[in-house]
Order: sequence, then structure tokens, then C-alpha cells
Amino acid sequence: MRRILLPLAGAGATVALWWLVIVAFDVQSYVAPTPREVAAVFGRLPGYLADNTWVTLLETLAGFALAVVAGVLIGAALASSRWIEEAMYPSLVALNAVPKLALGSLLTVWLGFGQAPKVVMVVLMCFFPVVLATVGGLTRTPAELAELARSLSASRWQAFAKVRLPAALPQIFVGLKTAMPLAVIGAAIAELFGSTSGLGFVIYTAGSDTAVSFAAIVLLAAMSIVLFYAVVVVERLLLPWVRETTG
Repeated sequence: MRRILLPLAGAGATVALWWLVIVAFDVQSYVAPTPREVAAVFGRLPGYLADNTWVTLLETLAGFALAVVAGVLIGAALASSRWIEEAMYPSLVALNAVPKLALGSLLTVWLGFGQAPKVVMVVLMCFFPVVLATVGGLTRTPAELAELARSLSASRWQAFAKVRLPAALPQIFVGLKTAMPLAVIGAAIAELFGSTSGLGFVIYTAGSDTAVSFAAIVLLAAMSIVLFYAVVVVERLLLPWVRETTG
């Protein structure tokens, strides 16, 4: 009950504070709408918002899945060899440092107006945290487990699959939980450029109708929360011992 009631109480307090600030400072609706005005948008445009939410969700999940696969594979390669790490790490850091907003229009030019540039933007946003978490987890295998694998004459692949990867999974999931909200942000950013659908497109085309923009922002926030806790549920199902040791 605590895990349900406390988040609901926090959300209610946030909405109340939002409303209080608008009333106290007499903020006009074209600057920031009230929660009631945003709720009215959901009643006025339910199909429009639902369709665009679905588009953003698909782009987010596709990009996140690709980033997880690529990030874990590249992270494993970096952790396996100091030479590979020294050769590739500067390029990965440089790629992560490129402002993603600046890439939005370029991706549209390179990949067209479909979902491809949006998915690529999602990959770019959440790829690096997965790589870092994978490298960190695989390079910090407990010494006693590594010694056990050597004593059993395990091959390099057996030691990786049976010892190093399972031991690294808690750290990898830290990267996944960090990356998931970034995936939603990446999809919304990409939809601001040459898009015809998605919640980012809704925000871009809303113009002075701030209530519609806020409705799309609320949906993006809700999507981030749901997807984040979906990763948490998967982590608890796959790694129940982590929950037992962390409380």
C-alpha cells in the first residue's frame, strides 16, 4: 500500500502545487494552463492523443531494444579487451557528447520522414548508459566467483556466460533504468523535426494552445513512469536476490 499511496500522494501534491502557482500569480492560460484545462483536452481530443501516444511508444520501444542489444554487445567487447576499450572509448564519448537536438534535422535528411530517424535518435539517447553499465558490471566480477570458474577449468565463454554476465546483471539493469526515460525524451525530440505524428509532433503543432502541449507532456511523463517501472518489474523477476539483499 505504501508503494502505491506515496506515489499517488506525490502526484496529487504536484498537481496541487501547479494549480496553486497559476492561481497565486494569475498566470494566463496562453502561458500555462490549469490542470482542469489540460484535463479538458483529454476529453476533447481522446483519439488524436491516443494515436500519437501509440506512435511515440512504438518508436521508444524499438529504439530502446536496439540500444540494449547494441550496448550490451559493445560493452562486453570493451570489457573483454583493454586494447578494444582504448581504441573505441574516445569515439563513444565523442558520439555521446554531440548535442542530440542538432542531429534531429540531419537524421531527417539522411533517413527521411518515417520512423527510422526517430528510432535512431532513441538509440543515440540511451545507448551510452547501457554501454557504461555493461562495462562496469563485467569488469567488477567478484574475485571469489572468478577464482571458482578458474578452479573448475571453465572456458572463457563458460566463465562469461555462467559467472561474469550473471554477476553483471544488477549493474546492467541500473543502466537500463537510466536509459529508459532517455528513450522517451529521444523519441519526443526526433518528432519535432519533419514528423507527422507522435507526441513531439503534437507539441510542435499545438502553437499557442498550451493546454494541448501540456497534455502531450503529461502523456510523455506517464509513459516514462510506466516504462521505467516495467524495467523494474523485469529486474525483480530475473534478479530476485538483488531485491532481497537491497531491501
